[in-house]
Amino acid sequence: MRTFFVAGGGTDVGKTHVTALLVRALRRAGKTVAVLKPVASGYDPAHPEESDAGRLLAALDIAPTPEAIHEICPLRFAEPLSPPAAARREGVALELATFVDLCQARIAAEPAEVLLIEGVGGLMSPLTDRETGLDLMAALGVPTILVGGTYLGGISHMLTAYEVLHARVLTVAAVVASESPPPAPDFVESVADMGRFLGGTPLLAADRAGRWQADDLAALLLA
Repeated sequence: MRTFFVAGGGTDVGKTHVTALLVRALRRAGKTVAVLKPVASGYDPAHPEESDAGRLLAALDIAPTPEAIHEICPLRFAEPLSPPAAARREGVALELATFVDLCQARIAAEPAEVLLIEGVGGLMSPLTDRETGLDLMAALGVPTILVGGTYLGGISHMLTAYEVLHARVLTVAAVVASESPPPAPDFVESVADMGRFLGGTPLLAADRAGRWQADDLAALLLA
């Protein structure tokens, strides 16, 4: 089985959108796919289909039943805050070991050919009161798919995340530029500018219409 961690250069840059389309591309390629989003905040149980977990389940053609939601996203909190802040409001203290154990157990037991683990927020968004998402990625050591936006300043955020991943000796399998809404700079130009600084790391473009190189990324990951 191949495992990849989908990380964001920031919050709300399109990680779930990219992950869902990648799931569909991998399935078109004839592969079995599983997705794990260890934690999510801002979850409304009255509308599970609108959650990140619900959107990922839709890409898998699985109904968003309580059991399916729990399988794909075992830790869910109501407040739209960082996981440790949202968890505190429900009397829960998050620990890195919980996330590491959860992910490693899924990696060990998952029968699918490809497992995508989607992070929460940006690369260094708080995951616990002491650790960030980057600490979980370092503990798992699986290749990263880095997703970033093309808003003004997005290139800097993406390249900063890219450099941090390399500093932690984490493999970046690919970078995906996710088109930001207006008044963002020209998307095509932003993607070209971003690519000049990636040292040969594959860069794929995901526009807001959903017409992007998901099949190319799937082929790259399966090579």
